[in-house]
Amino acid sequence: MKKNTIDIITLGCSKNLVDSEHLMRQLEEAGYHVTHDAERPQGEIAVINTCGFIGDAKEESINMILEFAQAKEEGLLKKLYVMGCLSERYLKELAIEIPQVDKFYGKFNWKELLHDLGKNYREELHNERVLTTPTHYAYLKISEGCDRKCSYCAIPIITGRHVSRPMEEILQEVRYLVDRGVKEFQIIAQELTYYGVDLYHKQMLPELVERIADIPGVEWIRLHYAYPAHFPTDLFRVMRERPNVCKYMDIALQHISDNMLQKMRRHVTKEQTYQLIENFRKEVPGIHLRTTLMVGHPGETEADFEELKEFVRKVRFDRMGAFAYSEEEGTFAANNYEDNISQEVKQARLDELMAIQQEISSELSAAKIGRQMKVIIDRVEGDYYIGRTEFDSPEVDPEVLIERNGEQLIIGNFYQVEIVNSDDFDLYGHII
Repeated sequence: MKKNTIDIITLGCSKNLVDSEHLMRQLEEAGYHVTHDAERPQGEIAVINTCGFIGDAKEESINMILEFAQAKEEGLLKKLYVMGCLSERYLKELAIEIPQVDKFYGKFNWKELLHDLGKNYREELHNERVLTTPTHYAYLKISEGCDRKCSYCAIPIITGRHVSRPMEEILQEVRYLVDRGVKEFQIIAQELTYYGVDLYHKQMLPELVERIADIPGVEWIRLHYAYPAHFPTDLFRVMRERPNVCKYMDIALQHISDNMLQKMRRHVTKEQTYQLIENFRKEVPGIHLRTTLMVGHPGETEADFEELKEFVRKVRFDRMGAFAYSEEEGTFAANNYEDNISQEVKQARLDELMAIQQEISSELSAAKIGRQMKVIIDRVEGDYYIGRTEFDSPEVDPEVLIERNGEQLIIGNFYQVEIVNSDDFDLYGHII
């Protein structure tokens, strides 16, 4: 057990990761040695940043807490703290169920952790972070919370109302990160398109993205988690005109049948969804769209599911994820619908949908063979350098594998690469 060492373990999404990075900076300033997601944590203090989004994520968080609680009982750990979405949501229950944890914090009061360690939160460092990602890219969180009331989603219950960060503060953080070598920014929020409505009384995402794009040293900006209703169409112009704004949009559509969109309380119709996609492709030539879809929401009929499959075949998304509905207590769906579709049916629909997408992804990847693309190098693995194009977000999207062949490439640098081959997920290329 290493004295003065704190191990931080982050579960869930990149928004949680940003919170962990801010906490790590504060802890380092307070004189601690901090590790993140270490293979074998050895510190005398552990902090687990939990996820509470869906069943699987909650289970993973609880298992992780129990594992560390066990280590504490065995004398391998002095203090165990838990923060994040799961403990925001189930603070009281968890404290009773897992008494080995010294203290549970919610998602927003983790600053108290410093106080409980006998340290002070340093306000002047509020924009500073210890990056856990490779140093050439970072996640940039522009808001917290969500004002949408989708039937199935517990996030507004956990994170509360939408709160935008002031634009100047975000730009200051970008400059700070650029000074530390960051070239690529993944802009994240629970819901990007709502940015600015609370602070400036209108949707300010297009202006924010333009102002980030103006900062020297920002080479790629990628946008994650947009909402289809009332989409700020000026963003099309920004994506088209700005070479450092990636032609990539992560927009969770969830479903296509009007029946399901209504039951899910998505405030958008089938026709509007098709129209939005058409506008994207017309206004931003070369755009790659990533979406997330849901199967098995209460009331999803075979006809609804057939419509969803047709949608996936027709639109041919460049990137697609899907998940099966899981009932979350406190949500509109849990209070008003019966979760009456069996786990088997949900799984079968999920598998079928993903099989259709896999074929599409495979064809779209193959179509890139022979193209020259700008690629950023993330890491070395075995005989390959692993990189990404502007159409690929870290962790979730395909990668470009480049044989090492005695060539020395620099991690975090951009190269022109000719795509020579592809498989179901990844591309293979060589340096031009």
